[in-house]
Amino acid sequence: MRRLTYLIGVTVDGFIAGPGDQIDFFPTPAPYLEHLATEYPETMPTHVRGALGIADAPNRRWDTVIMGRGTYEPALALGITSPYAHLRQLVVSTTLGTDDPAVEVVAADPVARVRELKAEPGLDLYLAGGAALAGALVDEIDELVIKLYPVLAGSGVHVVAGAGFAPRALERVAARSFDSGHMITEYRRP
Repeated sequence: MRRLTYLIGVTVDGFIAGPGDQIDFFPTPAPYLEHLATEYPETMPTHVRGALGIADAPNRRWDTVIMGRGTYEPALALGITSPYAHLRQLVVSTTLGTDDPAVEVVAADPVARVRELKAEPGLDLYLAGGAALAGALVDEIDELVIKLYPVLAGSGVHVVAGAGFAPRALERVAARSFDSGHMITEYRRP
């Protein structure tokens, strides 16, 4: 069975974006970005992969990306309707329509759709965000990759929203720190 991995950038105080969905304050020095491009090439949008030297990098861990409308919107604002053309793309939204056949809009129950995807053959599933979608899928998330940025936001969008208080144990399976203060920690459900 395929696993769902939520890979997300987080401030030291636990926010994935500012209160207005800002993400431009996350520092991304070149060595850290190079590591992300090498270790997680699937997570790089297709339109930036060439500039990172990974245009033809094979999918290593994931072959499908699932995102909420808020995660999809920045690409649309640039006129890009298929931001992860190297992956199967699903956007969870009850209000979005798309004419791009490469993007599947999931308007109904995202949990049921993720369970269907998990039962299919292939590589694992990458959850790109956002917080409300992570909250809806929290019990389907098998792995969590936290990209910790050395910055305090003070307020903003939490990693998971709307899931209610229900602690879920995780075990750390990998960790890497960088001289810049960034850290990447991978967790799995035990």
